[in-house]
Amino acid sequence: MMNYKIENGKKNNPRLIAFYLPQFHPIPENDEWWGKGFTEWTNLAKAKPLFRGHYQPIIPSELGFYDLRLPEVRVEQAELAKEYGIEGFCYWHYWFGNGKRLLERPFNEVVNSGSPDFPFCLAWANHSWKGSTWHARGNVKDLLIEQKYPGKEDYINHFMSLLPAFKDKRYIRVDDKLLFLIYFPLESDEIEVFIKTWRSLADEYKLGDFYFVGRDTYSRDKKKLLSIGFDAVYNDNISNIYRPMSLFKKAMYWIQIKVLKYPIVIKYKDATKYLITDDEKDETSFPVILPNWDRTARAGRKAIILKDAEPAYFQNLLEKTLDTIKFKKPEKQIVFIKAWNEWAEGNYLEPDLKFGRGYLEAIKNALINFNSQKKTIEQ
Repeated sequence: MMNYKIENGKKNNPRLIAFYLPQFHPIPENDEWWGKGFTEWTNLAKAKPLFRGHYQPIIPSELGFYDLRLPEVRVEQAELAKEYGIEGFCYWHYWFGNGKRLLERPFNEVVNSGSPDFPFCLAWANHSWKGSTWHARGNVKDLLIEQKYPGKEDYINHFMSLLPAFKDKRYIRVDDKLLFLIYFPLESDEIEVFIKTWRSLADEYKLGDFYFVGRDTYSRDKKKLLSIGFDAVYNDNISNIYRPMSLFKKAMYWIQIKVLKYPIVIKYKDATKYLITDDEKDETSFPVILPNWDRTARAGRKAIILKDAEPAYFQNLLEKTLDTIKFKKPEKQIVFIKAWNEWAEGNYLEPDLKFGRGYLEAIKNALINFNSQKKTIEQ
């Protein structure tokens, strides 16, 4: 395991892992569906504010509108992440069955080139792509690519396609097991077969084992997931942020987005109190936090906006999260950050024109405070 260390070299930081979207390069499929050269930069640049004070368009600063086919970009991203205390990237991975992959080039080049020298793991985004996947103009009923689960032979081929990554010294491990996330862990009964197949293959190829983590919200499916072979869950509570709210609030938000066709707007500092719960104190539940959230560039008016997000509030959220997980053993003091570069969801750590490196500085400050408190307790 390769953990980032604070400057004095005496303490390891908690394990901050940022989700990484490998979409920012053209592929034939997106050319066909959305136009030649399309990436989400296209949507980002066209976004417009929907109300006074709405921060749109969101514009990147020092990394610019990059192309992930360029190795220099990937190195610069990793250097930034490492400098501010992020352990590694969790790359979204797309395997639709029968060998069909998309957006695989950036990660493949990271593995094949050995650069950047920065830890990584994978999260399988096992869902079909529909007409609204990258663009608000799409019809959600239009199926572009279907996620399939063809059976054991396909799961073996899937594993073999990633074997070089699993053998790589940079691959992130938990309890010396390969960390692998699944976005829709209950999408199919075949997931249980998939897990058993991959565990057997890991043993056959002397990789040890996998540490499978399934996406959940508020740990509501955790018992079921653990029973079918998952080691833990990651609580992506933003996807069900209404759950702890009152029935009245839920009804009002439903009317707002379904009937009035207007985005749901919640103040970021108010939303953060719903993102972390006592569930994350358990070693089989990992928290997910986000610095910002505004999907209007991707989804138009059918979106949730966390309004007035800023680095100071994110730092408070991270400090609260670190306080929640501080009694876990260091190996499992994991926090997933959603995300490094989901720009069209208004959800990113990379520098922008408004805050510069503000969100990265927030991480650095939170880690300094955490380690300072830890040192005081140990004394």
